[in-house]
Amino acid sequence: MSRLLIDTSAYSRLLLGDPNVREALERAAVVYMSVFVLAELYVGFKGGSKETRNRQVLTRFVSRPTVQILSATQETAEVFAGIEHALKRAGAPLPLNDVWIAAHALETGAVLATFDAHFRKVPGLRLWDLP
Repeated sequence: MSRLLIDTSAYSRLLLGDPNVREALERAAVVYMSVFVLAELYVGFKGGSKETRNRQVLTRFVSRPTVQILSATQETAEVFAGIEHALKRAGAPLPLNDVWIAAHALETGAVLATFDAHFRKVPGLRLWDLP
């Protein structure tokens, strides 16, 4: 797998030492992190007692040469709209941040590394096969 987008659940599992997540990240030529994942992480840091430490660890992670932060663009917004429309028609809504994350994965052609099964509802989204 050449491009992998890591979501909040996979990043959290990485920090817990999950060897499968670590191995998947090592095999990827590019690891994307959506700005929406960053926002979710920052919210979690604010609610915890180790905010400074967690920010330092995240800064080291995103400083890796293979990691790229994805910002939202007009194209991302168009992909988001298509996903949101399809999910509403199917009666299968997702949290809005997850729709943005899915949009980034589709926009970049990346496989989404996640432990959240609700992403399976997104048409065309390629998910990392959990071991």
